[in-house]
Amino acid sequence: MHMTDITDHISRRFNDDLEDLRNSVLKMGGLVESQLSKAISAIVSGDSELGLKVANDDYKVNDMEVTIDEECSRILATRAPAAGDLRLIVAIIKTITDLERIGDEAEKIGFLASKLARMDRPADSYRELKNLGNHVLQMVRDAMNAFARLDVDASMNVVREDEHVDDEYDAITRQGITFMMEDPRSIKRVMNVTWAARALERIGDHAKNICEYTIYMVEGRDVRHTAIADVRKETS
Repeated sequence: MHMTDITDHISRRFNDDLEDLRNSVLKMGGLVESQLSKAISAIVSGDSELGLKVANDDYKVNDMEVTIDEECSRILATRAPAAGDLRLIVAIIKTITDLERIGDEAEKIGFLASKLARMDRPADSYRELKNLGNHVLQMVRDAMNAFARLDVDASMNVVREDEHVDDEYDAITRQGITFMMEDPRSIKRVMNVTWAARALERIGDHAKNICEYTIYMVEGRDVRHTAIADVRKETS
């Protein structure tokens, strides 16, 4: 085998490794989306068993993070990647950390769903939580699609959506305070709802983070802690 053949072979193997890594991240994203979707359903339908199943399945997300992280470390140690390839691996390491944290928040929501299922249910079946949950779930889906397609514009859309999620969370919190003042017997239930809303709001933050890593991966710019208007200006 000639030297150029060996180089091509090594290069092909490296590209295959990177593609496998990307696919593993997308698979982890799919698992996290499924966990979150089930957690939201458990709250809305008052399904205690489903909530506990979500909480007990969080180890699957954690295991995937460890496996992908170890593969990233192996590639960093053996391949010494440069430029764009290095950015890809850094973005993957950061992305799986945020996906693992989304899994943690889904686990919390699962436990809270189980608690809420044992309490009196409001007539609206937690409509605000359902709306916030579906909004955040869509953000996670859009973030993973943007990651898969290396799409800066789609990433920016998710970053902007996080502001709306914050507004929805604030509205739920204000409404909860009103309920507790009007009826002190509702305090326990309202606190659980508020904690679930807080977990959903954090998931929105993590989805936004993943999109910021995608922008970094594509353009080599760290846009964290940058005003949205400034990021939009720079990416146009």
